[in-house]
Amino acid sequence: MIGRLNHVAIAVPDLEAAAAQYRDSLGAKVSEPQSEPDHGVIVVFIELPNTKIELLHPINENSPIAKFLEKNPDGGMHHVCYEVEDIIAARDRLKAAGARVLGDGNPKIGAHGKPVIFLHPKDFCGTLVELEQA
Repeated sequence: MIGRLNHVAIAVPDLEAAAAQYRDSLGAKVSEPQSEPDHGVIVVFIELPNTKIELLHPINENSPIAKFLEKNPDGGMHHVCYEVEDIIAARDRLKAAGARVLGDGNPKIGAHGKPVIFLHPKDFCGTLVELEQA
């Protein structure tokens, strides 16, 4: 069911500093910051030959990323994102298998302009999983 790894997301307390570290220290191609108010974050994508790294920073104190950074002030891995062909079919199959879909269960539009859902980390080895329709 899952396809390729789309990205690994890292929550960061300082988006500019994190982007500069990837760009200047590692020589990576770094996107411009992109506001995603529906998800409460500002994101920057680090382009790699085989995937992306998504740097996440909270828009405000109500953001889920702000809560994550309260517990992890230095930042850290937040989630992994896998591609699926059909987000609704994937959601329905996962729910039938007992996986918990976060929120109301309906896809939202993600940072790439495609439908996404998130799966409860307790159902996937302690890792928050995002599925994105490819």
